[in-house]
Amino acid sequence: MQKRHRLQSYKLMRIISGNFKGKKILKPKNLITRPLKDLTKESIFNIINHSNKFSIDIQKSTVLDLFSGVGSFGIECLSRGAKYVTFVDNYSDVTEVLKKNLSSLSNINNYEILQKDIIQDLQFINFKKKFDIIFLDPPYKLKELSKILKNIYEQKCLKSDGILIIHRHKKEVDLHPKKFKIIEEKKYGISKIIFGLFID
Repeated sequence: MQKRHRLQSYKLMRIISGNFKGKKILKPKNLITRPLKDLTKESIFNIINHSNKFSIDIQKSTVLDLFSGVGSFGIECLSRGAKYVTFVDNYSDVTEVLKKNLSSLSNINNYEILQKDIIQDLQFINFKKKFDIIFLDPPYKLKELSKILKNIYEQKCLKSDGILIIHRHKKEVDLHPKKFKIIEEKKYGISKIIFGLFID
């Protein structure tokens, strides 16, 4: 059995819209990563662009991509004109591929990559900036989601009019902090996408 950190071959995904539409995104075949499927990703951006429940201009947005993997969501944001994207993932082998994907985009430097263990170090979020969009794509069976959301709230790194987007298995039942309010939820295949915000 191949070890998780060995990269020998890649599957290819593509950016679906924006300045880099059609550009290839590498995904290691032998890693347990779960990039967003194109249909799900496109649906997320359709909701961002057309929702009457919140107002987000992607081209003026700062984005935090947690459990970013190879960067499917954050790179799509950059392609669509996001102001800045912060990618966070724990695994060095995955962030190596993320760096390859980002370096293939011409004239793009409005991003940073942080290698952090979001699950073990729940106090890792100590950013100087606040974010318009925070996207979380944790492992499906992660039990610490509520604690991570609570930490995001306490660190005040989401803007008051910002939005949280969470990618989960459709059968997963999570406990959310009292301050977290779900404003929209959509299911696509085995996935569900939760749009939420914090209320005081």
